[in-house]
Amino acid sequence: MTIEFTRKDFPEGFEFGVATSAYQIEGSQFGGCGPSQWDDFALTPGNVVRGENGSRACDHYHRWAEDLDLIQGSGLDSYRFSTSWSRVMPEGRGQVNQDGLDYYDRLVDGLLERNIKPYATLYHWELPSSLLDMGGWRNRDIADWFADFTQVIMDRIGDRVEAAATFNEPWCIAWLSHFLGHHAPGVKDIRAASRAMHHILLAHGKAIQTMRGLGMDNLGVVMNFEYATPADNSEESIAAADLYDGIYNRWFLGGVFKQAYPEDVLVGLEPHLPKNYANDFPTIATPVDWLGVNYYTRKLIGPDGTNQFPYHKEFPGPLPKTAMDWEIYPDGLHHFLTWADREYTKGLPIYVTENGMASYDEVAKGAVSDQARIEYLNQHLAAVKRAIDDGSPVKGYFIWSLLDNYEWSLGYDKRFGLVHVDFDNLKRTPKDSYLALQKALR
Repeated sequence: MTIEFTRKDFPEGFEFGVATSAYQIEGSQFGGCGPSQWDDFALTPGNVVRGENGSRACDHYHRWAEDLDLIQGSGLDSYRFSTSWSRVMPEGRGQVNQDGLDYYDRLVDGLLERNIKPYATLYHWELPSSLLDMGGWRNRDIADWFADFTQVIMDRIGDRVEAAATFNEPWCIAWLSHFLGHHAPGVKDIRAASRAMHHILLAHGKAIQTMRGLGMDNLGVVMNFEYATPADNSEESIAAADLYDGIYNRWFLGGVFKQAYPEDVLVGLEPHLPKNYANDFPTIATPVDWLGVNYYTRKLIGPDGTNQFPYHKEFPGPLPKTAMDWEIYPDGLHHFLTWADREYTKGLPIYVTENGMASYDEVAKGAVSDQARIEYLNQHLAAVKRAIDDGSPVKGYFIWSLLDNYEWSLGYDKRFGLVHVDFDNLKRTPKDSYLALQKALR
């Protein structure tokens, strides 16, 4: 099976890239990195499969040159990586770890030497443990702490990155982790979630202002989106799906691009927000240059049978699924690329900053056959092309992920990579999807 698209099928200058995150690949035990909430979370029995953590991960900290060679060899244009707050400032505030700054220096320079554009994301879920002790995202002061971290890391590498984003997936940082409790810090508390949802956006605005102060441009934020389909045609299911859409998709866009949170979500969350929260909207809405869209799946949503906000639950869907048990629904990507442009970003460049699938890939005779991933990429690239044809200003497509890696609470079982990693000896083996991309892009 081949990738059915080439560069000629997309506008001139369209960027093809690949994405990773620091904790999932670097190895948090190396280079003076401080402890993060994920190290703590994994130590609690039941939180993570087999109690696995990212202490070694893919050892990208030492093997970065080999991994950047893989990106260069693929023919991809750009690499979206994240920085670890704990690696740069082990206590989250105060003392700076020069080894951490040197590492990101080497990484950025290594990308430029290979003619790969560096796309940096400041925060991909790695909160220093000491800041969690002080309330983490529930504490309003974290917006200033994050701005200080932004100043330190971007003062070092901001002159050489092609683009920078503040956050990866605010919904996961706030709702998934503070209301559903599935990710670190594993909290199930609506007040904590509401405050995290607001403070993350306040920190986003302050970080954008900090980077502007350093003379940087091409700044954005990366949000994740899920298409909410009513489980049936009942009014209750339609209302439940709308509310799911409000919490997941409209809340964060509304804050950044409309200086307002959706009314249907405020019904449940406004009592828990900080007093005078609306006074923060001018900071939250500090102008950005682009929006990053992470998209993987849709969910069937219906009522949960309770009278407690948020009143909804997920139902199993009929479509083919990935190893994450996520339905494959490319039309959802087309929807968000056109809808976000129409309703929120109004002509700003949009990048698909993550899209990909997990599968149970194995090496056989030195090769990894992942035909389902090639088909997944074909289907979603077709959705991107259709969105562009419909007028959406989509400027690039980043595949998740370069390497099989630490998949958070699911440990090392779910493989998203274009490159297979043997987690015993860390050998890298490019999969058939990697080879297919290589052929298509060259």
